[in-house]
Amino acid sequence: MRFGARPLRSVMYVPGNKEDWMRKAPQYGADALILDLDDSVAEENKSEARLLVRKMVEELGASGQTLFVRVNRLDTGLSGDDLEAVTCSNLYGVILPKVECPEDVFEVDVLLKFFERRVGVDTGKTFIDPSLETAQGIRRAYEIATASPRVAHMGASWGKGGDVARSVGFEWTAEGTETLFLRSKVLVDSRAAGVPYPLTGGWMDIHDPEGLRKAARHVKQLGYTGMHLIHPSHVPIVNEVFTPTREEVAHWQGLIEAMEERRSQGGAAVTYQGSMVDIAHEEAAHAMLRMAQELGVLDSSDTQ
Repeated sequence: MRFGARPLRSVMYVPGNKEDWMRKAPQYGADALILDLDDSVAEENKSEARLLVRKMVEELGASGQTLFVRVNRLDTGLSGDDLEAVTCSNLYGVILPKVECPEDVFEVDVLLKFFERRVGVDTGKTFIDPSLETAQGIRRAYEIATASPRVAHMGASWGKGGDVARSVGFEWTAEGTETLFLRSKVLVDSRAAGVPYPLTGGWMDIHDPEGLRKAARHVKQLGYTGMHLIHPSHVPIVNEVFTPTREEVAHWQGLIEAMEERRSQGGAAVTYQGSMVDIAHEEAAHAMLRMAQELGVLDSSDTQ
């Protein structure tokens, strides 16, 4: 487990050159915000936006908002200046665009270490979420995820008409069968690498909330714990989908109780709600209850 990492259901992008948008963004209820210095900001406004984003990281972070900053991709030559400007105790993580190899992550890890030390932040505190936006990046997902212990969130992007579609060549559909392999591969690579809270993203339509709900349910079923979002209207839908229900919590608690009772009788497996369960199911139930606790669904006494 990456120390300090937390489950995030909804992570919403906000342009880094729009002070009023950034200041209002916490009211929409996303678990985290991504203040964007990359695609949302024109070239001539990068320097000004960098200073503005640092100001907002300090301001919003002081109120408890979890914050990422999406820096410019490494080949622009702007990433170092971005990282220098925004590294501080209120920054949760950085989104690194268009990662294609583990060396990209390693380079940012080294830069973060330098800037963390310079401003007195604990080394390793700032997480990295590598954006896999090309076929090469997706192919090397496991190597990228293991390049640094800072990688606590990672996933496949599968948006309509975006960089991944252009690189891979798929034709986007709302059903998502053409991107199922991409999402599944990166999910397995992330889990195998020990990434605790994989995030995915790709729903761009702001006029189809039910399509978003269906997509969110599907990626949750695959094993993702949250999504990157582009619009405030998406936040309540995704939060609802990724929040454990009372029925799920009761199921996990009942399974643990049934196993404890069976163990007291000398057994190691029990039939629970029609299925045979054992210690593996019990450990999974404990893990889900811990995540529910971190999301504020239940208190710590209910996870024991």
